[in-house]
Amino acid sequence: MLLSLAIGTRSFAGAADGQVCDVNADYSLGVEDYSETIRRHVEVVRQHPDNAIAHYHLGFAQGMAGDRTAEIREYQRAQALGLRTWDLFLNKGLAQLEDGELDAAIESIRLAARLGSDHFEAHFELARLDERIGMFAEAEHETLTSLRLSPEHAEARNLLGVIYAEQGRTARAYSIWRELVQELPDYAPARINLSLLDSATPASSGQRAAPLPTSHQTLQHLEQTTLRLR
Repeated sequence: MLLSLAIGTRSFAGAADGQVCDVNADYSLGVEDYSETIRRHVEVVRQHPDNAIAHYHLGFAQGMAGDRTAEIREYQRAQALGLRTWDLFLNKGLAQLEDGELDAAIESIRLAARLGSDHFEAHFELARLDERIGMFAEAEHETLTSLRLSPEHAEARNLLGVIYAEQGRTARAYSIWRELVQELPDYAPARINLSLLDSATPASSGQRAAPLPTSHQTLQHLEQTTLRLR
């Protein structure tokens, strides 16, 4: 890959069909009071240990509070109790990726994309993961799928430019980044990538072109901070 890959977003921890959690516990989750969410959901799973969605919500809150080990453990418990929602596997995969469990993350996020075929987030995160491990054809396919679901998403458009540049398809990358800069002049990753691509173009036919930046240089497809979405 060309760049420093930011870890992905968290998807909102939704409810499964036919399963309910605790209203007050989920209110705390909804207002992002994660310490209270954890406290309330610990009590829910103590009283109802078979409630898969409660385990899922508890894991989500623990992850948002920074306890990745507990997060993954609760996702696994929810899965063992029969919960199979695309967002469970997406969040599980992202947590595994943060924890350095690459193979497990690949399996989880691929399953999320299969279960959530009509959800932009699942395809986008799979595209980022495929790009990270050098599976560029697959990354291109998933990015294009995500853009069919959310055509104006800047990060997905920028990622597609990165994938094209990594494949040597610089004209396509240039076109994507130029359009992004024109439409969103404050979107820094595309502006930086376009500048780097310009700097790699020879000024005259007598000059050698500079090589495109490698993964140890500065070509970027995402902000360096980790974003989390509800």
